[in-house]
Amino acid sequence: MGGLQKKKFERGSATNYITRNKARKKLQLSLPDFRRLCIIKGIYPHEPKHKKKVNKGSTAPRTFYLLKDIRFLLHEPVVRKFRDYKVFVRKLKKARSKSEWSSVERLRENKPTYKLDHIIKERYPTFIDALRDIDDALCMCFLFSTFARTGKCHVQTIQLCRRLTVEWMNFVITSRALRKVFISIKGIYYQAEVMGQLVTWLVPYQFAHDHPTDVDYRVMATFTEVYTTLLGFVNFRLYHSLNLAYPPKVYFGVVVVFFFKDLYSIYIPLIKLSALSSSLARVISAEDEEAEVDQFPVDGEDMAKMEAQEKEQKQLEAQKKLFEGLKFFLNRETPRESLAFVIRCFGGQVSWDKSVCIGSTFEMTDETITHQIVDRPNIDKQYINRYYVQPQWVFDCINAKILLPVEDYFLGVTLPPHLSPFVEEKEGDYVPPEKLKILALQRGEQPDEEEEEDDEEEDEEDEDDEKGDEKSLQKMEKQRSQGKSLQVKVTPGKMRIEDPVRREQEEKAEEKRLAIMMMKKKEKYLYNKIMFGKKRKIREANKLAAKRKAHDDAEKSKKKKARK
Repeated sequence: MGGLQKKKFERGSATNYITRNKARKKLQLSLPDFRRLCIIKGIYPHEPKHKKKVNKGSTAPRTFYLLKDIRFLLHEPVVRKFRDYKVFVRKLKKARSKSEWSSVERLRENKPTYKLDHIIKERYPTFIDALRDIDDALCMCFLFSTFARTGKCHVQTIQLCRRLTVEWMNFVITSRALRKVFISIKGIYYQAEVMGQLVTWLVPYQFAHDHPTDVDYRVMATFTEVYTTLLGFVNFRLYHSLNLAYPPKVYFGVVVVFFFKDLYSIYIPLIKLSALSSSLARVISAEDEEAEVDQFPVDGEDMAKMEAQEKEQKQLEAQKKLFEGLKFFLNRETPRESLAFVIRCFGGQVSWDKSVCIGSTFEMTDETITHQIVDRPNIDKQYINRYYVQPQWVFDCINAKILLPVEDYFLGVTLPPHLSPFVEEKEGDYVPPEKLKILALQRGEQPDEEEEEDDEEEDEEDEDDEKGDEKSLQKMEKQRSQGKSLQVKVTPGKMRIEDPVRREQEEKAEEKRLAIMMMKKKEKYLYNKIMFGKKRKIREANKLAAKRKAHDDAEKSKKKKARK
């Protein structure tokens, strides 16, 4: 039968994708502008399932985008601004080459600019959507806030990131939303709970930057452009939710920055730290007391769940007031910014030497100081009425949700391992002894003294057993050497009583074995895979426990040698 011949690559998946070069030509944009537009709008390449069909029979490596995404970009107002900026650059070059300085000034005054407000509203329809995606924005802004004034990125971007990050940190302090802190090689991880959403971000250490050559800073700057707009919106909404004035009035050193504009990169860390030591101005000064709301169980929710929720809420409220009533003084060698941030998040008062940084609230000679944070082996002048601890004590207390004993964190003492609060052990996993100790302290037990006493008793028992075994062996050897026959005792047999619990366990094991035998092939394969995973987890936990036991034994032997 006759009919129209079907042509290849004109229907199906071949028509759903478009290559990057064709998309560029369709939008009439250069490659950097196209890449920038895709980052701003949140459009990324897609890998087709049948790449050869989409590529019209070719196997050449190409980047593909969805055709509907490119059609979506055709009506974007930012594209027109990109084209206007190109015209502006061309006119500016022409005016400069002709030395028409009045035209240059006029063109600079009318430089085309664009805003990303409509794109942020488009990508994040609700505020919760923006909070869920704020992690990457915070990480990038904190990274750019640590950059020095180099030619890699614009100074205005660095200043904006520094301002937004200080605003975010002040919100976390005021709302006491911080939950976890972890010090790693990359930097310091923080986790805060904002409106029921867990937000985790990474703050790099304040080191001198050696900018890598294989990083495209233009792409990072484009992401930062989107993220700063997003973070500005989020900060505005969060400040107004707490009835705080926005922008916040916390900067002591605004005058310093204004007069020393060229030395901005030197003074901004001082301003950032001083901003963390001050309180935010509220729209209404009088704080209204919140009335307690009566809670009634919903249909299908029992009282046990309600009690568990109330208990969790009480623990959370106690954690928020962890450092309340405590005064901390930071030595000059400690990481002041991170310590001031976490201490104030939990209600503590913090200060430092005024010669190191502006914004100190009390002197080192203040007799009401309860803890002095020191990061050196020893200190010459010490006060009797305060504890001298290492900085790790603060972070470990936050993760443990209680005030840990200060004896393990005194000056010159070998610190306990800094455990990650982001690791949650499940049933069958290896739990380090330090974690067990913290759990015991949370329950109100005192594991230290009991463990030490048990260890000493075990050591003494082991020594007594060893001595007893040596004596019995020597006695037997003497008897053999003298030719005497060893005494053999015959004891009467005892009737064994059958244990009902053990019998029940054996019956259950037999029933389980028979049930496995009766399984279908697919079910048995799945069951074996599950059991293999469980056994592997048990093996890994046993291996870690054996390593830890070997380490502890080696430490005990060292201590014994030191005692002798």
